[in-house]
Amino acid sequence: MARINDVGGTVGFGAIDTGDDPAPFHADWEARVVGLFNALRAQGIFNTNEFRDAIESMPPAEYLTTSYYERWFTAICALLERKGVIRPGELTEPGELTEPGESDA
Repeated sequence: MARINDVGGTVGFGAIDTGDDPAPFHADWEARVVGLFNALRAQGIFNTNEFRDAIESMPPAEYLTTSYYERWFTAICALLERKGVIRPGELTEPGELTEPGESDA
């Protein structure tokens, strides 16, 4: 069964942007999400396959309307909730990973 992330050959998704973008992150919270992923994976909280599955299990409408790192954040939150590390809804916005008063862009 194909999931929403498997759109290869599907018509209607527009052209793929193949332009080079030298900036790996466009906001501070994106870098923090990657750091959080690496720290949690290193501690054995979840593995890469669980993480990938959490992203691919997102509802299609949510998957299609979120950015790359928003999907990462959503997957991390889902896994942390599933494993009892955080309470459901404890983290809801990736901007919560930005220090107060710090620029998000």
